[in-house]
Parts: sequence; C-alpha cells; structure tokens
Amino acid sequence: MDLQQEQEACWKLELDKVTKLDPSKKKKKKKKKLFIREDATYDSEPDYGYAESWIQEMAVFVKSLDAKHMVEIGLEGFYGPSAPARTKFNPNPYAAQVGTDFIRNNQALGVDFASVHVYPDAWISPAVSDTFLEFTNSWMQAHVEDAETYLGMPVLFTEFGVSAHDPGFNTSFRDMMLNTVYKMTLNSTRKGGAGAGSLVWQVFPQGAEFMDDGYAVYLTRAHTASKIISLQSKRLAIFNSLCGWRCKWGCKKKNHTALDALVSHDDEL
Repeated sequence: MDLQQEQEACWKLELDKVTKLDPSKKKKKKKKKLFIREDATYDSEPDYGYAESWIQEMAVFVKSLDAKHMVEIGLEGFYGPSAPARTKFNPNPYAAQVGTDFIRNNQALGVDFASVHVYPDAWISPAVSDTFLEFTNSWMQAHVEDAETYLGMPVLFTEFGVSAHDPGFNTSFRDMMLNTVYKMTLNSTRKGGAGAGSLVWQVFPQGAEFMDDGYAVYLTRAHTASKIISLQSKRLAIFNSLCGWRCKWGCKKKNHTALDALVSHDDEL
C-alpha cells in the first residue's frame, strides 16, 4: 500500500466516524430538505448546524476517495453567527442570513484552504463607485486575518470582478479593481501570510462573446488589464522562487529584494 492509499484509508475511517456508519444498526432517518445552489449559499431558512454537518460529511467523503488533492468549499465568504463581531464586514445585512458561516464552515475536517469571492457590484450597489474599492480592502483584510487567526490555513480569493453592465463602468475602474485585489493579495503573500492568490472573473478568448456575463476580460483588447495580470504573475513567480519545496504558507521569507523592486514599479503600466 503506497502513501496515498494509506491516507485514503485513514480518511475512510474518519468518514465512518463523521457519518456514524454501522451496517448492523442502520436506521431510516427522516429526510430534511436542503437547497444548495452555486457558491454554497442556502435558499431555505438558514439551518447552520445541518449545513455544517453536510459540509463535514462531504469534505471527509471526498478525502476518502482522493487524499492527494486539496479540498475547499466554494464559499462567498459571508460571516455568520459563529463570529458576530465580524459580520460588520459583510456587504449587507442579508449576507449573514444566507446560511453560510465563513469561519465555522472552513473549520470542518477535510477542508484544506478557504475561498472568498469579491463582488461589490452584486452585493452593495450596481452603480460603480469608490465604495467598491473601500469595501474590497476591508473585506479581503478581514478574511486574511481570520484565515491566520482562526483557521490556520491559506485563503484564496477565487472570484472577483466588476461588470461592464454596471452603471458608470469603465475599463479604468476595472483596472483599479484589479490592482486593489492583487496588491492586497501580494502584501499578505510576501509576508508569509494567509493570502495565497486571487482569480479574476473571468478571462475570455475572442469568439466567446455569447457567454459573456458582463465580467469578461478580453486580454487582446484590455491591454492595461493584461499588463496588470502579467505583472502579478511575475511577482508571484519571484516570490515562489524564494521558497523551498517544503516551505509552508506561514513561513517568513528572508530575501525580498527582487520582489520589492518589482512591487514598487507600478508606473511601468
């Protein structure tokens, strides 16, 4: 039995514990409806305990099938009842009532890293304003802090963007949004913090316009955005070159000279 098989066997034992499986004592349980949609929010009246049980069971189940790959939930990042003091960072009052809880959900056994989305135009107001950037800064900082303090795991900002359909949209503002998210991510990453990466929603090729939801970034047209994305990739590549194979997200890098020089040259854009 190789290492991966041993790990999967261990996760199968954990799955038995989580689901309390005992073939000799199987009982029919009353089914309870749970409406789950994309982004792991719940359309029914919030039942945090039931949702948490489902997340725990599924995370361990996936690990029991494949212990090699990392698992995350796909949350938008809304704070819930486990951390009432943090709900002030939510974009609106409704966010605390959708049935997800960023800290509590990501503490489930089997979850390897946290994920967060950044959509101020969908959550605050469709009209583009500087409020978007202010919210983005506080939202990201809060989640980086909580990933370090409460979760002890990396956090990825797996979707962020601003729609071309928003009133007041222009490409210059989208570029500002890109820079804001990337700088927040890099400032954490370069210090050995929990901010592990950010993925713009969404890069599109020519000819895919029929699928454009308003958030598409066409790199052949959006020249400044393309340069910003390319520069971020170079910065992260330099940072990662400072790491050894066994380096963990919480390590403190010693030599930032090359990275610091590149970070300070935004005017090249």
